[in-house]
Amino acid sequence: MSSSRHVPVMLQRCLDLLAPALQRPGAVVVDCTLGLGGHSEALLTQFPEARLVALDRDKEALRLSGERLAPYGERATLVHAVYDELPDVLARLGIARVQGVLFDLGVSSMQLDEADRGFAYAQDAPLDMRMDQTTGISAAEVLNTYPPGELVRILRAYGEEKQAKRIVAAVVRERAKEPFSNSARLVELIRDALPQAAKRTGGNPAKRTFQALRIEVNGELSVLERAVPGAVAALAVGGRIAVLSYHSLEDRLVKQVFAAGAANTAPPGLPVVPEQYQPRLKLLTRGAELPTEEEIAENRRAAPARLRGAERVRESIE
Repeated sequence: MSSSRHVPVMLQRCLDLLAPALQRPGAVVVDCTLGLGGHSEALLTQFPEARLVALDRDKEALRLSGERLAPYGERATLVHAVYDELPDVLARLGIARVQGVLFDLGVSSMQLDEADRGFAYAQDAPLDMRMDQTTGISAAEVLNTYPPGELVRILRAYGEEKQAKRIVAAVVRERAKEPFSNSARLVELIRDALPQAAKRTGGNPAKRTFQALRIEVNGELSVLERAVPGAVAALAVGGRIAVLSYHSLEDRLVKQVFAAGAANTAPPGLPVVPEQYQPRLKLLTRGAELPTEEEIAENRRAAPARLRGAERVRESIE
């Protein structure tokens, strides 16, 4: 089965971070990014008393993971949803609070490995990149219809692409002749547009543009802005959250939410800080933790990963 090629990133460290919250009977853990189910399977195995709720926007991922997690029966509830829908999903299931939440952000191994999804720049495929192929606009539509200034902004912000203006100028020139439909043409255009020096650094020169298009097509950052606070709010006191991100903008968003939750919000100068101003979160990682060299050697997709964890230490007093 296709899950055999999937190595979950920083798996043991994620399990260790969540363990203190999940070893109690009746614990509920949410895997917000089910993918091929590697993290979910490990959670169910490691914490035999826990119940899993797993979300994914990709129906094919849900189908494959459903097969993988079938032996766990009713302990696993799989839901077709985007991770910012977590509060609604929990409400529908009648779950008030959860003990653990895991996010493994970015694109799943399955999406990268299935050529016809258009995520990978190494194979020619339709420029789709939608994680949920039943809704939204494709990468080709973004390339063919967005104004040049907006394309430059996306490539710079989401891809950290220094040559955004050059690439977009070439895109605009080429799309006027014929709309974009396949990835190979875009990869070739990027190679031709970049100066020699830019081609010599950082792997495939199309990597940053593809990442930027994927984040735009799936609204990943705006979804994450809603999802992480929603997940923190869903945690019971003593509950823990672990987030794996693969992009500096994702990591910054997670850092900001955790830092805000871990700060005391009292006006300066109070001799005693009242309960309502005390921090709601305790940080479990010093900064962002990185994968080991051994892990990167085993799974090159782990290389950019950044892991942050936090524990809910008190209720919000509104």
